[in-house]
Order: sequence, then structure tokens, then C-alpha cells
Amino acid sequence: MIRRRLLTLVPTVLGVVTLVFAFVHLVPGDPVDVMLGETARPADRAALRAELGLDRPLWAQYTAYLGGVARGDLGRSIAYRRPVAELVASRLPATLELAGWSLVVALAIAVPVGVLAAVRRDTGFDRGSLVASLLGVSMPNFWLGPLLVLAFAVHLRWLPVSGRDGWSSVVLPAITLGTGLAAILARMLRAGLVEVLDAEYLRAARARGVGEAKVVWVHALRNGCLPVVTLLGLQLGSLFSGAVITEAVFAWPGVGTLLLRAIQGRDYPLVQGCVLVISLGYVLANLLADLVHRWLDPVQGVTDGK
Repeated sequence: MIRRRLLTLVPTVLGVVTLVFAFVHLVPGDPVDVMLGETARPADRAALRAELGLDRPLWAQYTAYLGGVARGDLGRSIAYRRPVAELVASRLPATLELAGWSLVVALAIAVPVGVLAAVRRDTGFDRGSLVASLLGVSMPNFWLGPLLVLAFAVHLRWLPVSGRDGWSSVVLPAITLGTGLAAILARMLRAGLVEVLDAEYLRAARARGVGEAKVVWVHALRNGCLPVVTLLGLQLGSLFSGAVITEAVFAWPGVGTLLLRAIQGRDYPLVQGCVLVISLGYVLANLLADLVHRWLDPVQGVTDGK
């Protein structure tokens, strides 16, 4: 089953590479104009275009790009004059750190809120969690981030405004990025638990004298979190894409800020490399979620084995 899933990644990755190449080259603007200015001499413009390979037909550029990706060579940055893979690799740890802590924040909020809302369904707590979830989903990162900065960095001076310097620097970006995910996961977990809390096997466990806490947090949570795992795989990709805006707000030195600078400078190879890494992270997160889902659901695993 794992081998079959890995094989399906090949056409998916090929499609991602193709779409990234196509979309980047559809962006209006000429990187040569950005680097040399519109008043540059035609000879200088032609020489730089030939050096960057932009004078070749689009299909030739695409073929060369595919071959480079297959070898792990994402080209050279037009602005930085360095290998794209090297630039992305230097920024990737910061993005992964932010995404990881955002996931921790999301789970720390979503799991207790979702479980309590399911256990106390149709109560004031359940309705209050619904309102809070709607607010969490509705608040965009570019609004919530500056709001947190004004409250905790400017007025209270508890946390730094921006940058990546110690554990305190990741608190506000992680809360900004993890709040929306927490709202979605909490409601999904609540819905999944409501479906299983009255199941026969849980009533049998209660009849055997199993405590209610163990029934809810051990037996019910394992099956109730199955749809959450699937959703989490989809939302993990959104952490990488959402990190672009969050990193810009907090000047976090990750792939997101690198991508924005590449877009502003019409740095085609660097834009392609950043978007490709973010897209592959989305694909791998979905694969991981699918494998975890099959591990948590033994019935599906037996069916797949047949």
C-alpha cells in the first residue's frame, strides 16, 4: 500500500512542477528590465538574457528545468547569483520551525476545546466554542498578526516585534498562523466525537466499569479523530502557504519572505524553487496524513491489504 501511494506521487510531482513553471512564466514583467532598468542598452539586455537562458524557446526552458529538478538542481537565482537550492535550504528550517510550532498551538487549542464541546454538546460551552471557531476562521493573518504585535509587543512589551531571535520570537507568529487551523480542527473533532460517543462499543466499555475519562480520551478519541487526521493533512499545506503572509508580517527569515522578494524582483528561478518546495510540502503532508489515517483505522488497512 505504501509503495502504491509513493508511485502515485510521481505524476503528482510532475504536475506540480509543470504548473509552477507555467504560472511563473505567465507573471507579467521582465526580469532583465528589473535588473538593468528600462534605459539599459539593447546589447547589455541581450547578453544578460542569453546568460540567464531567457532567449531560448519556452519548451527548451521547460525541458531544462525538468532535467534540473530531476538532478536536484533548481537553477541559479537571478538576483542573488547563488544556487536556488542553496538559498531555499538556508531558509527552510525557519519555515519548518514556524509551521511546527503553529501546529502545536493549533492542537493545544483544538483538542481540549473539541473534546469538551462534544461531551457538553448543546450547552453554553458548545455554542461559545462555535462562535470562537467562526471568529478564528474569519480573522486573516495579515490582520491578526499586527493586532497581536500592537497588544503584546508594543503596549505590553512582553514579546519581540519581529525577527527570529530565541523562543520568544516564534510565539506571536505561531499564534497568528495556528489560530485559524485550531478553529477548523476543533469543530471537526467535535463533529467526529459526537458520532462515536453513543456507539455500542463505548456503552459496553462503560458497562464494564471503564471510567468516563478513559472512554472519551482513549476509546472515543481514536475513532473520532479519523476525519481530523484527513483534514489536518490538507491544512498542513495551508500552514506553508499561510506562512508566506505571516513571515512577511513578522519579518520571519523563512521561505515565505524569500518568495516575496523573488516575486518583487521577477526572479523566475527563485520563485519556481520556493513555490515548488511549498507545493511538495503540501503533497507530502497529504501523503503522511493518509498513512496515519490508515494506521488509526485498522478496518481500512485490512481492506487495502486485500
